[in-house]
Amino acid sequence: ILHAAGAGRARAVLICVDKPDAAVRIVQLIKAEFPLVTILARAFDRGTALQLVRAGVDYQLRETFESALVFGGSALESLGVDPEEVAEVIEDVRRRDEARFETQLAEGVRAGQRFLKGNIGTPIPTPLTQPRRAGRALNQ
Repeated sequence: ILHAAGAGRARAVLICVDKPDAAVRIVQLIKAEFPLVTILARAFDRGTALQLVRAGVDYQLRETFESALVFGGSALESLGVDPEEVAEVIEDVRRRDEARFETQLAEGVRAGQRFLKGNIGTPIPTPLTQPRRAGRALNQ
């Protein structure tokens, strides 16, 4: 099917399927038959993205990650957070996520916990950003 579709002459193959296992298998088949073709793939989640990179994709996009960043940024802005601060928060999350992703590629899916913030292990209340002013009691 790949030969008939012209995959050997393609400048790039884009994989946009809903089933993670199918996406990984498609990458494996294309790489086996056409090792030089550029492959771009849509990944639903982190685990699939790791599998796709290991299978040889040139680019992958995690749908849940990107939509979470957009949704979270919109939520912060709707709560009155300055757009520049929202951009900084999103950039911080991207930086830590990229470092965690690279660590997981090298060491396995359980690696990279040090890049996470929040309730990992024992919950420790920590603000996402530093408060603008100190808290004060509203009653005795």
